Amino acid sequence: MTEHTYKQFDTELEKIRSGVLRMGGLVETQVANALEGLKTGNIGLLERVIEGDHRINLLEIELDEECNQIIAKRQPAAVDLRLVMTVIKAIADLERIGDEAKKIAKAAKRLHSGEMPFSLRVDLSYGAGLALDMLRSALDSFARADISAWARIEKQDEEVDACFKGTMRQLITFMMEDPRTISNSLEVLFIAKAIERVGDHSKNVAEYVVFLVQGRDVRYAKSVAAEGGTPQS
Repeated sequence: MTEHTYKQFDTELEKIRSGVLRMGGLVETQVANALEGLKTGNIGLLERVIEGDHRINLLEIELDEECNQIIAKRQPAAVDLRLVMTVIKAIADLERIGDEAKKIAKAAKRLHSGEMPFSLRVDLSYGAGLALDMLRSALDSFARADISAWARIEKQDEEVDACFKGTMRQLITFMMEDPRTISNSLEVLFIAKAIERVGDHSKNVAEYVVFLVQGRDVRYAKSVAAEGGTPQS
């Protein structure tokens, strides 16, 4: 390739890299706003989250197409190919986090739009805060191509999972004690599961960064280790 072609290639790679961060910032805002709307009952904020989901979907389509064009025109190899593959995988998970934010907003809107005043009987704030921190850390890891936060994100994901299980047990107890709480409890359970999924997808993004930096696929490292094998590079 000529020097001009190299510069064009570098520009194209930087464009998709910055596109992930732009999409990630939008997704993070969507999740934060959905959780804030749940807490405050701000219906207008919740509606903005629901309506804003299409912007995330469009960004995924645009970035996916740009990655396909790079593969077709440049035939990247080594670390450049890993970057393109990481972007393709990361934007898919970010789009799904956007979907979870929309689910939270829709459920919160139903809860706060009911005839009776609604107040959360379970505390979702700790798990939600962890999931948001995981997302921010994963995006920061991608921006700096730094895997130092990966182990912490893995542990946080276990905490988020534990929070969901604890919330589920509480809600089941409420529903058994008072069947009148079933409808609202199911909505809250739906929200808690969406928060747990935000954590899962954020962990995935962090694992893709390990692949980007080291060329290692660590998505199923624990499962492979438990069976006495080693994760593939």
